[in-house]
Amino acid sequence: MARKKFIMSAEEWCTLPELDVPAIKARIDTGATTSSIHAVNIKSFERDGQDYVSFDVFPLDNKNICVHCVAPQKDKRLIKSSFGDKQMRYVIATTIRVGKQIWEIELTLSNRSSMGYKMLIGREAINQDVLIDPNSKLLQGDKTEKTISRLYKRQTIKKSGLHIALLASNPALYSNRRIIEAGEKAGHKMSFLNIKQCYIKLDNKFPQIHYRGGEVINNIDAVIPRIRPSQTFYGCSLIRHFQSMNIFCLNSSDAIRNSRDKLYSLQCLQEMNIDIPVTGFANSPVETDELIDMVGGSPLIVKLLESAQGRGVVLAETKKAAQSVINGFKALKANLLVQEFIKESSGQDIRCFILGGRVISAYKRIAAAGEFRANMHLGGSAEKIIISKRIRTLAVKACKALNLDVAGVDIINSNRGPLVLEVNSSPGLEGIESVSQKDIASLLIKHIEKKLKFRRSALKIA
Repeated sequence: MARKKFIMSAEEWCTLPELDVPAIKARIDTGATTSSIHAVNIKSFERDGQDYVSFDVFPLDNKNICVHCVAPQKDKRLIKSSFGDKQMRYVIATTIRVGKQIWEIELTLSNRSSMGYKMLIGREAINQDVLIDPNSKLLQGDKTEKTISRLYKRQTIKKSGLHIALLASNPALYSNRRIIEAGEKAGHKMSFLNIKQCYIKLDNKFPQIHYRGGEVINNIDAVIPRIRPSQTFYGCSLIRHFQSMNIFCLNSSDAIRNSRDKLYSLQCLQEMNIDIPVTGFANSPVETDELIDMVGGSPLIVKLLESAQGRGVVLAETKKAAQSVINGFKALKANLLVQEFIKESSGQDIRCFILGGRVISAYKRIAAAGEFRANMHLGGSAEKIIISKRIRTLAVKACKALNLDVAGVDIINSNRGPLVLEVNSSPGLEGIESVSQKDIASLLIKHIEKKLKFRRSALKIA
């Protein structure tokens, strides 16, 4: 008696039990020789003398669900794609279930993000007992959204910690090292992401951030951005993309961008009725003298809008020097601010470290001999200080004006009271930790835990 043929349509829901993939929709294509699955972060390794391959599968089109897979490596072959391109691919053997039928197939691992299906079943995977009806779909049954959610809820693991990414440029920098150390000490997985080596995929159904070598950044719970001023545009683009993927970012893209625009940030502070130094801005050299006069004449401060850590900030002690500096910068088509010089501050200012809407620490910065800028990067020193309620309130208000969750607010004392100089969206930790003796890095990590309502017993989709 002839065996009953198993009929499949051109599209079917499949299960890959050995890979812990409970549901993935596949295209059956007898025109293709080999079968393949969408796999990223592919890495080969050896275990007990056996070659293995680990990889991540994103089985569903409209959900950012990732399943981490490990399987013995069967082969590595040169495969010709449907576009005629030749690629060297890893090959694994695994079981597949379609309907009530179970059999073993070979799967090549490839990036199918540009394809319509996450999995393709070729003719080598179809045995003699299988018939294909090319004009039908889902003959072996469809799966509802509720069913799919239930299936993937079973894919849960106990979470011992968060996955937190530090988005920066230099992992050896004190602040970056301390944050990584604090996160790992708290039991979290910490990843350093170099801004220049990240790139994005825009897709309304399946947006992604890729990292060097094609690694897909997934399963990240939070991002701590520490972006250099020169990388503001690209760094903020990355943060905005993380946010679109519902990943928590410690300071939003808009907040960082606004804080980096010195003119716009001062305008935001002004709108909130926050005291700031008298500041002038103009484009034409014709207005130079009036610009000088409107801030009270010389001596005065000239600031490039792109300045940071005290660089690009010049003290013009005479009107002639001010004219020369301002017109020189304008000739270079540089955008600049002209600001009153607060002589009575005596080269001192106050850095308030804000986290979650409150001042967690503060210290006084003192300029080096012969220097008017108090930045520690320029040789300034620091000492512990107890700030007044007025300064504390001013710092918090300035931070809220720019919608920053974490910030360093620089305040200078003048004859008319404290003034906000600027708000830094990536404040350094070295000065504040050394002076205060507080573990600021750990407080940052605890703040993220609080924001995400982290519990060590929480469950998370694998």
